[in-house]
Amino acid sequence: MPDLATPLIAWYRGNARDLPWRRPGFGAWGVLVSEFMLQQTPVDRVIPHLAAWLERWPSPADLAAAVPADAVRQWANLGYPRRALWLHRAAVEIRDRHDGAVPRDVNALLALTGIGDYTARAVVVFAYGGRAPVVDTNTRRVLARAVDGRSQPAPPAKRDLAAMDAILPPRDGDAAIVNAAAMELGALVCTARAPRCDACPIADRCAWRAAGYPDTGDARRRQARYEGSDRQARGAVLKVLRDAAAHAVPLVDVVPDWPDPRQRDRAIDSLIADGLAEASEGLLRLPS
Repeated sequence: MPDLATPLIAWYRGNARDLPWRRPGFGAWGVLVSEFMLQQTPVDRVIPHLAAWLERWPSPADLAAAVPADAVRQWANLGYPRRALWLHRAAVEIRDRHDGAVPRDVNALLALTGIGDYTARAVVVFAYGGRAPVVDTNTRRVLARAVDGRSQPAPPAKRDLAAMDAILPPRDGDAAIVNAAAMELGALVCTARAPRCDACPIADRCAWRAAGYPDTGDARRRQARYEGSDRQARGAVLKVLRDAAAHAVPLVDVVPDWPDPRQRDRAIDSLIADGLAEASEGLLRLPS
C-alpha cells in the first residue's frame, strides 16, 4: 500500500480549518459534546450551539445536575433530539462512574449512553492523543477511492476500522493528525459529488484516479425526505413544548392545525416512547 500518511499530514498542517474542538486545551468534555452534536449535523450549525452548551454546562457534572428537559431545550433545533437525552445520561454516568472525568479508554466510553465506535475513538484520539482508527463518512469515502478504487464507499462495516488502521503511522501524534486529515480531505476536497482531484495531496497515489475514475455504483443509504415526514412532525411538537412558558401544553393545543392529525398523534406517541416528552393530566411536557 502506498504511503498516504506523509502527504496527508503535510496537507492538513497547511489546510485544516480552525475549529473550536481542534484548539489546544479544548478538553475531553468539549470534544465529547462536539461529537454528539456533529452526528448528521453540519459544522457551521454546531459551532454556536456548542459554545452555548459549554458555557452553560462546562463539565459533565454540571449537565448531570440539570433536568433532562433543560438539555432538550438547549438542544434547540439541532435535530435528532434524542442525542440531547443521551448526552445528559452519559454525563450522569460520567459523574457517577468516573468521578466526573471523561474516560480515556475506548471500552469505557462505549459503555456510556449514546456512544458508538466512532465517538469513542474520536474522544480517545482527539481529546487524549491515543492511537486508534477514527472513521466517519468522509474518511470512508477517502479510503474507498484512494485504497479500493471505488467511486463511493460501501455501507459502514467493522472492516472500515481495519482499513483506516492500515494507513496510520506508528506514532500517536502523527496517527491523530492522519485521522483528522482524512476527515478533512473528505469534507473539503474528496467530496461525494464533485471531488477536486487537482487539489488532493494524495492524487498521485489514488487507486480510483489511477483506474480512470470508474463509476462503481453507490450503495449509500439515502436519508428520507424531511418535508412532510414524521421527523418534521416530531420537530414541530418539540418546538411547541420548548417555546411554551411552562414547557407544558394541553394535548389538544399541540400543533392542532397539523395537516395530518394521525401523523401528529404518531409523533407525540413516539416522543413519549423516546423519553423526549411526558403526558399526564391532559398535558404534554418536556421530560422531568
